[in-house]
Amino acid sequence: MSVDTHLSSVQLDTVREELEGQLFRWTRQLADLETAVNDDAVEVSTKSGILADIVSAERNLAVVRQALQDVTDLTYGRCDGCGLAIPFERLKARPLARFCMLCQRRHETR
Repeated sequence: MSVDTHLSSVQLDTVREELEGQLFRWTRQLADLETAVNDDAVEVSTKSGILADIVSAERNLAVVRQALQDVTDLTYGRCDGCGLAIPFERLKARPLARFCMLCQRRHETR
């Protein structure tokens, strides 16, 4: 696989910093949820909602970890639809963006 990034090292550092912040927040939220679900004072009916939130947090953590790995591998910022570079402005606003704007619109209309 060829390593080709359209982002400068400063841009990659900016994105990495944001992703690491998201990783920290999701990790903390997951720990809080796991504590809550194991609390005997929490009602059983509430625990099912907490379990759903845990699954969601785990999924989000996996996405953030993959994005961080892509930054490390210098493969971050390529559209999953067309393979072209996603503009830095979009990645800065949405670090987990998987599609360029054109492919995002196509993806949403399916």
